[in-house]
Amino acid sequence: MQWPHFLARGVDLRPYFLGTLNVAIAPHQVRIVKPEITLEQMAWTDAHDPETFSFSRCRLTWNGNTFDGWIYYPHPETKPMHVQRPDHLEVLMPKIEGIGYGDRVELSVLADEVQILPG
Repeated sequence: MQWPHFLARGVDLRPYFLGTLNVAIAPHQVRIVKPEITLEQMAWTDAHDPETFSFSRCRLTWNGNTFDGWIYYPHPETKPMHVQRPDHLEVLMPKIEGIGYGDRVELSVLADEVQILPG
């Protein structure tokens, strides 16, 4: 439901799978510090107040293949009903055939935009 609203604000996510991959980085934690894109106070549903979303480019390697995508970060301060774990990243990628829960991946982030903190 959010994607048309992202597109209306200039963020075209059509090349990516309609859903996120959740990447666990425990015991490390993530901090989004200077994302490439931030969409402030986006009203996309009548079910709750507007939310803020940020996006930072990333690269995921799995099974010898590398994919370019985005870290998708719904700001927890604007989404109180959603628990955003500090040791998980949500990423948007093209459809990756065969990837599944528990698979190990390598995730590369832009260090000036996303900090990976020791756990």
